[in-house]
Amino acid sequence: MEDILRPIYQERASNRNTLGILIMEKKKMISPETDNFDSILLVIVQSSEEKWYVKHYQFGEQSAALHVIDRDLLNEWIETSSYRRAVEWIINGRIIYDRNEYIAQLKETLRVFPQSKRQLRLAIEFSKLTRSYSESRNLYASGDYLDAYSKLLRTLHYLGRIAIIEKGYHPEVMVWAQVKRIDPEVYKLYEELVRSIEETKKRVELMFLAIDVALNKRVNKCASHLIEVMQEQEQPWGGFGELKTHPSITPYKYDLVSTIEYLVSKDIIQVTLEETKSKTILHRKYQVNKEVMKQELE
Repeated sequence: MEDILRPIYQERASNRNTLGILIMEKKKMISPETDNFDSILLVIVQSSEEKWYVKHYQFGEQSAALHVIDRDLLNEWIETSSYRRAVEWIINGRIIYDRNEYIAQLKETLRVFPQSKRQLRLAIEFSKLTRSYSESRNLYASGDYLDAYSKLLRTLHYLGRIAIIEKGYHPEVMVWAQVKRIDPEVYKLYEELVRSIEETKKRVELMFLAIDVALNKRVNKCASHLIEVMQEQEQPWGGFGELKTHPSITPYKYDLVSTIEYLVSKDIIQVTLEETKSKTILHRKYQVNKEVMKQELE
């Protein structure tokens, strides 16, 4: 396969803007990792006006996709898991060109998965989880049990990804096969939800309890990124808007409100009320509950 694709990537390999080239080949008949193409060519460049360029090829019965990606966008994908396939291509792909060992070092960084990057990834997945979990509970309360079930399944998906990140791995496209190997306890929750013979309402009801237990074990670790940001100042944050615009929060700002509300419910974040010009309306401010955090450290 590489011989057939050589004319496609050779010209790019000679370009000084190219940092490295990887090939990821299809291993199974059905291959979500490669979008069912027989081969993926990933070309990483220093800079490009078009941050992500894709071209598809056909030769006989086989197909290939070429992805040319700007280094900065690729780093954003890695940090936020916004395009997991690319991360999997780097981890499992074979290097066919590498300028100054750029890709070799990138592979090593992904293998090590530094704690600072892990904290951010946990915060991102946790924010999505709290949003989905809150929506599921609201749907259940309104009697929409099938929709509550659907959101709960999505909640478990985020919990599965959190379990993988906790163990120092990057979530793959086929996440539940990975969870089964890495965290059987979380995988069992998934099986209980999808294979239970209980009626939908009861299944959802029981899973709420199980997820509560699973979250209680992980909440401090998952919230650590947000807590560190909030502890940058002693006084309460002047409202949700001030916190949302903090640069470190950007990757999960759209789900931040559900995370804040969840942490308030667990007394990890405190709400302080401040008077406004109106006598009946108070301004909500947020700060970390130092007593609770102190108890966690003891």
